Amino acid sequence: MEKANEHSNGVDQQLQEIREQFIHELSTNFHLYGINESVGRLYGTLLFENDTLTLDEMSRRLGMSKTSMSTGIRQLVDANMARKVWKKGVRKDLYIGEEDWYASFIAIFSKKWRQGIENNKKASVQMEKRLLALQKETPEQAEVIASDLKKIAHAKAYYDWLDRFIDFLESGEIFEHLENCSILKRVPDMLQLLCRCRIYIHKGNELVRH
Repeated sequence: MEKANEHSNGVDQQLQEIREQFIHELSTNFHLYGINESVGRLYGTLLFENDTLTLDEMSRRLGMSKTSMSTGIRQLVDANMARKVWKKGVRKDLYIGEEDWYASFIAIFSKKWRQGIENNKKASVQMEKRLLALQKETPEQAEVIASDLKKIAHAKAYYDWLDRFIDFLESGEIFEHLENCSILKRVPDMLQLLCRCRIYIHKGNELVRH
């Protein structure tokens, strides 16, 4: 019995070490999602936890403050990487990690790119207005200004395309193109699909392919 317990403890320790190594590698790449490494470790902890965790339990597991855990879990919830759950008789907030990384990628990508697109669209509109006003005041600069207006029009078309591509992601249609691919093939197929999407043009409110 004692040997069996020792063996079990040894296996548990090895399993934990394997998990810790994976969590470490996972968290070091979380900057790609705009999330810092400590929040990445929190996600890894939730991912391999078979039960829900409270903020206090997260704090003890990671050796960080409860305030840090609260901020981190909020980031994960916003990124669809964790969610709050309810249990009868438990008054504290409980959280569990989400395992759908595809949904998380789309949530993060869409949010960040939509913010950037909106800001760039506003800047493009403002610049276009100023250039048009300047064009009336200084006809001698008409050629130079026309060149700048052409560049702005190109930028606006690109932002419209990005908006439509994000719609394509959020609708889930992209997975219809990838559903028969293995996980290892998804990345190159995603890149190929991105290239194909680029040849779409806007016609009315629809995406029409050349």
